[in-house]
Amino acid sequence: MPPEAYIDEAWFARERELVMKPLWQFVGPKMLLGKHNAFLRRSICGVDVVVQNFHGELRAFENSCLHRQNPIQQQPQGVRPLVCNYHGWGYGAEGAVENIPFHDSAYRLPTQERACLKLRGFQLRCVGQLVFVNLSTQPLAIEQQFSTAMLDSLERVSAHFDNEVLIARFPARCNWKLAYENLRDSLHPRYVHSRTLYQQVKFAPSMDETAIADVRRYHQAGSADHEAHMARLRTFSNGGLDSPIQNMPRFSWHENVERFGTDDWYMNWLAFPNLHIASGSGGHSFIIEHHQPVSAHSTELLVYYVTARKKRSYPTSGAVLLSHLEGATKVLREDIEIMEHVQQGLAPHVPRATLGDFEYINQAVERWYMDVMERRRGIA
Repeated sequence: MPPEAYIDEAWFARERELVMKPLWQFVGPKMLLGKHNAFLRRSICGVDVVVQNFHGELRAFENSCLHRQNPIQQQPQGVRPLVCNYHGWGYGAEGAVENIPFHDSAYRLPTQERACLKLRGFQLRCVGQLVFVNLSTQPLAIEQQFSTAMLDSLERVSAHFDNEVLIARFPARCNWKLAYENLRDSLHPRYVHSRTLYQQVKFAPSMDETAIADVRRYHQAGSADHEAHMARLRTFSNGGLDSPIQNMPRFSWHENVERFGTDDWYMNWLAFPNLHIASGSGGHSFIIEHHQPVSAHSTELLVYYVTARKKRSYPTSGAVLLSHLEGATKVLREDIEIMEHVQQGLAPHVPRATLGDFEYINQAVERWYMDVMERRRGIA
């Protein structure tokens, strides 16, 4: 794609409207929303979104009080009612204002006006333990974005997530699309992660000649119609076994969790546009990466670390998660460093990237994305 797709703020703003807002966006793991009044606050496409638990039912709203636009929930996550801390306005499960302290003596809003006070709501869908929202006023069905096989796979793997979650944030001075491209590049680990991940997992390109030929045709001609365009979108998300883990380490805590599967393989789930789930322990533990676009030059990686669900409680579970964080951080920082180097090298005069056949998925994404950005095809 042209360098402007990665460095231009006007492009980034248009991308939010044409690509990101019409798609279902990952918000966070459902394990953090298990209690009444539990909430998650996230910035999605520049919109402050809160997902709140109302007696077991999850709802998503714009996190802005209708009185003076104060954010209702102030923290990234927690447990408290949907009540503004500025003047105490409280909201219910439908987003309507349910309580205005001193209303009759101070506000005196007409009955009809007060009845219309309602937070802007967003469609929400849980796929297993993964929570997605859609900011569009007319959301597409989530099955149009993800195939049935992908949705089933996400449900099955997330059913094994434990409720104990460790959260970390990693700022990255690069465009979010570089993360997408990097994750679908099976050659870079031997160079970027030669002393870390590649020591145990020998990633290699998957040269599917039929798929490569199909992408070549698609890259030249695009989709025949809207249905084919959306069908192509569903091919960008997949997951499961990736590559064998050589001499996978065994730890005593493995006996305390319900492992996902039985294969000593590295596992990857890539959900377009910006969710990555991986297990570098053969299903004993997981990392959930959410690549949140901030600007054309900035991305925040919000990362959740979990083990497979516990068979029994054990006293070192917190230490296990911290160890998981320490090991995964090395790999993440290697990726962030190389992506920041790429970002620094981008400028309007720089030629477009030259992709090889092994990058056929990225070639397909490039054509699909440019068709949307140049309005040859839409999403809705």
